[in-house]
Amino acid sequence: MELITLWLINGSIILILMSLTWVISLARKDSSIADIVWGLGFVIVFWATYALTSPSWTPRLALLAGTITLWGGRLSLHLLLRNAGRGEDPRYAAWREQAGPAWWWRSLFKVFLLQGSLMWIIALPLIATPLANLSSPLRCLDYAALGLWAIGFIFEAGGDWQLARFKKDPANRGRILTAGLWSITRHPNYFGDAAQWWAFWLIAASAGATWTIISPLLMTFLLVRVSGVAMLERTLASRPEYRKYMARTSAFLPWFPKRAQPTPVERLATYPAPTPQSKET
Repeated sequence: MELITLWLINGSIILILMSLTWVISLARKDSSIADIVWGLGFVIVFWATYALTSPSWTPRLALLAGTITLWGGRLSLHLLLRNAGRGEDPRYAAWREQAGPAWWWRSLFKVFLLQGSLMWIIALPLIATPLANLSSPLRCLDYAALGLWAIGFIFEAGGDWQLARFKKDPANRGRILTAGLWSITRHPNYFGDAAQWWAFWLIAASAGATWTIISPLLMTFLLVRVSGVAMLERTLASRPEYRKYMARTSAFLPWFPKRAQPTPVERLATYPAPTPQSKET
């Protein structure tokens, strides 16, 4: 099967998936279920591609199958459990209020078909790899991909777990998590997500599909500039505690925290008090 044919078939699968999810969202009056389907959609695309192409089961294909299934399955399960009983996400609720009665059909285009279109492009490494050079033995790129994926999975899953524990404690209400993975990056889950998609691309590149680099580039751009870091920090930057956190902690890439700089008043308080000088007689 040719790549373009396979890509178009997967586009149809994504269209059906997101349309069904949209219908369910209308019944539940909750458009945020699109986020729950996001990770699962990529898993469906990979396994649909595998069923359509029936490639021989090789170490490289097993590596991609295992990593994408763990990434997408964990993400969808995490969001399902996190959102259970909480109602619609505030972002979607705000859009619903702005659109009024028209939201039922606008949500199809603004949420579900938009996310489906992005999924269709980002999934390219998952579609191209089974058609590429799977018979060659694992290379350095494959082992680098596994290492990068493991780092990304630890940051994403670990960051989500730490945040869930932090929010579960009533004593932390209104506070900001600045410990653990959150002490070296303000968004460990977004960094981990991006790292795993660069790992998926490395697997595809090792199989010869280097052109699919558009996938991790687009995913990283979305996480940093659109729906991830930028959107979240617009709502948090007004809080004085978060501004202090921003001043000492890397926004995306993990790095050592900066030493907090004292304010002008604090610096003035550290100066020794002047001593009176005796007059000469």
